[in-house]
Amino acid sequence: MTALLWGFLKGSRALFLLSMLSAGLSTLADMLSPQIVRTAVDGVLGGEPTAFHPLLAPLTARLSSDTASAIRTLALALLAVALVKAAALYAFRVFNTRASERLTKTMRDTLFLHIERLPFSWHMQHHTGDIIQRCTSDIDTLKSFLSDQLSAVFRSVLLLVLALTFMLGMNVPLTLIALAPVPLIIGYSFLFHRKIGEAFLNCDENEGLLSAMAQENLTGVRVVRAFGRERQERDRFFKQNDYYTNLWMELAKPMSRFWSTGDVISGTQVLLVLVFGSAFCIRGRMLPGELIAFLSYSAMMTWPVRMLGRVIAEMSKAGVSMERIGAIMQAEPERESGLGLKPELNGDIVFEHVTFAYEGGGEVLHDVSFTVKAGSTLGILGGTGSGKSTLMLLLDKLYPLPENGGRITIGGVDIRDIDTAWLRRHIGMVLQEPYLFSRSIAENIGITQETPDLLRIREAARDACLDETVAAFAHGYDTFVGERGVTLSGGQKQRAAIARTLTQQTPILVFDDSLSAVDTETDAKIRAALQKRFGTAAVFLISHRITTLSKADYILVLDKGRIVEQGSHEQLRDAGGLYGQICAIQSGTGEESA
Repeated sequence: MTALLWGFLKGSRALFLLSMLSAGLSTLADMLSPQIVRTAVDGVLGGEPTAFHPLLAPLTARLSSDTASAIRTLALALLAVALVKAAALYAFRVFNTRASERLTKTMRDTLFLHIERLPFSWHMQHHTGDIIQRCTSDIDTLKSFLSDQLSAVFRSVLLLVLALTFMLGMNVPLTLIALAPVPLIIGYSFLFHRKIGEAFLNCDENEGLLSAMAQENLTGVRVVRAFGRERQERDRFFKQNDYYTNLWMELAKPMSRFWSTGDVISGTQVLLVLVFGSAFCIRGRMLPGELIAFLSYSAMMTWPVRMLGRVIAEMSKAGVSMERIGAIMQAEPERESGLGLKPELNGDIVFEHVTFAYEGGGEVLHDVSFTVKAGSTLGILGGTGSGKSTLMLLLDKLYPLPENGGRITIGGVDIRDIDTAWLRRHIGMVLQEPYLFSRSIAENIGITQETPDLLRIREAARDACLDETVAAFAHGYDTFVGERGVTLSGGQKQRAAIARTLTQQTPILVFDDSLSAVDTETDAKIRAALQKRFGTAAVFLISHRITTLSKADYILVLDKGRIVEQGSHEQLRDAGGLYGQICAIQSGTGEESA
């Protein structure tokens, strides 16, 4: 974790150093003020030259014998010290703020970049809301600790050391009396730190659950309202929110005990210094100015000791946040497992004895073998869980094919040896659930292009039977779609996703049940446009609709991860198997005639 934190500090270390130096100058100014007051009380008013502190030797050497003049000189010195302190504090705030904001940017950039490189399987195992919470709340907690609490620790330690140095120089016995409660405070603070660590972790995890719940409801608002589940989802959210709130309320109890106990101990310390210091003055073992300065230093020392508790509390929170961020950073990113080849990908695609199982689950695919000729269309039919989509995820290397799980080759080259980014750039995928970003329609369709070309976007939209629909919108292609395309219908989202894929001009196309939300007439038009436009591309057409599959060159029927039938539409229709049964059912409803 230390190495990770040090890496996050790259680019802001110098600024943090400057802020620490400014804090040190401010602390030194704090130390000089009581000595000036002491000099005024004991040296000028009390006539005790031995009271002069060595640090003030240049100043006291220039003091006039006239009391009024000497007081004016010391007042100006006090003002100068105050101005130096103000300037140092200003510099500290400027440097510290710049450093903390730069640190935050570095953490967010690094975390986002790493998350983008994590394998698809990792994303499937983690809640989006929890990831967002780690990228926002946990980063803010860590930033707050480093910028506020860590600088406070530096100032506190420096203040404590300087205060003790000055106090020991004035009265050793009274310094020991002032230090007596410190071990008690430190011991209690560390005990407190151990107790609240798990409580903070529990609060953080439940905040992630609350964030995930809110995110799911906001993105799925159409489903929630369509099924009239507002009350149930509200009750579910309220229940989690109440539980999360109660966790913090329970945590407030030990924190309140800690702060109240610290107040009592600190008050006792000040009382001891005042009582014994007054007794020393009465017995002549201490001068009045020394007692005034000593009380000032004692009060200054109380603050960093009290701050220790707050620092430890924040350290517990920061430690939890660092562990949660570190858990993401320690996740193994997607890496090249082969030779990183970049071959032409317009050859035959061959699945050889492919067997696959998701982690912790049973086999999804078992000994699947087939060939897709370049320029041909393969139709795939199968029930839910038959492994249709898994085949495409393996082809795109979203899930790595295990060594003993067979082979997938393109033009005779094992995809394990093909550069992953190169492979994915040459496979156009329209997923079963199309995802649109909160941008305009043109931006969503042209997202695959470095420089979006409206003519190319419109051409792709025309082939996807979307151009006329968009033309009817008030703002045309500049129409803004909501999150996940919530303002568009299911068919419009699917057609926008198809148009987005068509702008890529890839040699391999995958349509994973991506025509299910369009009517049969539009389905036929899109298939005709695809056939005309991509005569040389290898096309995978996954569908439950026979009319969509009927024009494929070859069709596979999957059942429980195995190929149970394969052949042309006519062969499978007349064979009387599963495909023929589905064909008869859909023909009876009039679908096939479309």
